[in-house]
Amino acid sequence: MKPYDGPVSDHFDGTRFVDPDGAPLRLSEMLRWQFSRGRERHKWPEWAPSPYSDTPPPSVTSGVRFSFVGHASWLIQAAGQNILIDPVWSERVSPFSFAGPKRHNDPGIAFKVLPQIDTVLVSHGHYDHLDVATLSQLAAKFAPRVITPLGNDVTMRAADSAIRAEAFDWHQRIELANGLAVTLVPTRHWSARGIFDRNKTLWASFVLETPAGKIYIVCDSGYGSGVHFHRVREAHGPLRAAILPIGAYEPRWFMKDMHMNPADAVKALADCGAELALAHHHGTFQLTDEAIDAPEKALGVALDEAGVPRDRFLVLKPGQVIEI
Repeated sequence: MKPYDGPVSDHFDGTRFVDPDGAPLRLSEMLRWQFSRGRERHKWPEWAPSPYSDTPPPSVTSGVRFSFVGHASWLIQAAGQNILIDPVWSERVSPFSFAGPKRHNDPGIAFKVLPQIDTVLVSHGHYDHLDVATLSQLAAKFAPRVITPLGNDVTMRAADSAIRAEAFDWHQRIELANGLAVTLVPTRHWSARGIFDRNKTLWASFVLETPAGKIYIVCDSGYGSGVHFHRVREAHGPLRAAILPIGAYEPRWFMKDMHMNPADAVKALADCGAELALAHHHGTFQLTDEAIDAPEKALGVALDEAGVPRDRFLVLKPGQVIEI
């Protein structure tokens, strides 16, 4: 069964999705990286625990509360609603239970202390973002709506029919509740869960509208020319905050078109114009070659070089919380 069967568009050719402003992933480059990475890969500590652990309140009615779960996973509480972003509580982000990238720290919120979850946003099909085991647990305990780009709903329901997945295209706006809405926006990335399904499902970033302002949630993205960030500012600004990835970026010759490095993330902040940025996609799963602490160190350097105050782009550890 095809994960998505819909009309041809500027980003869907009838079989595969494409970013008109992106760059193709080349198999030859991936193989070159895989065969060379033993020489370049930094070794992470086996376990790098966070000193923080969050027990969220049942709900938040004023402002927005961000709790960093780890990697690309967040709990966002606003307007009495609880929203999870790319939730991953599994030990590994892999098609296998015995191999693949493994956690180096616990989730910043223990699953058993999660409040009622109303909505889940899943950005794309890569295993470090779409974790069917966690989605199944959430479905059994909370039965939340799951908002995701086209085709990923098929992946979810094939794993567990109880997952209430709803699939949408770029630029579609979905009403949530209590003055909350979310819009899927283009991002410079790609999607796959196996060898033969590359780009057969769509990927996206999100703009979350809250009574306290708009939140731009970028779960995975390369920088490119910065056009994606400029367009979000033009279409959805002003932005109160942006969640931006800073990790999984080495080696640059291979990763630059799919993952931003910290210097790119600082440019993305300038492009989108958000008042505040929160860093993620680092420090929990080793997906690429940089050291575990390299993204945070490089972000500080990039902010100083750009003349941006460090308190405008924050790096949290799992379990840390910020409220606006």
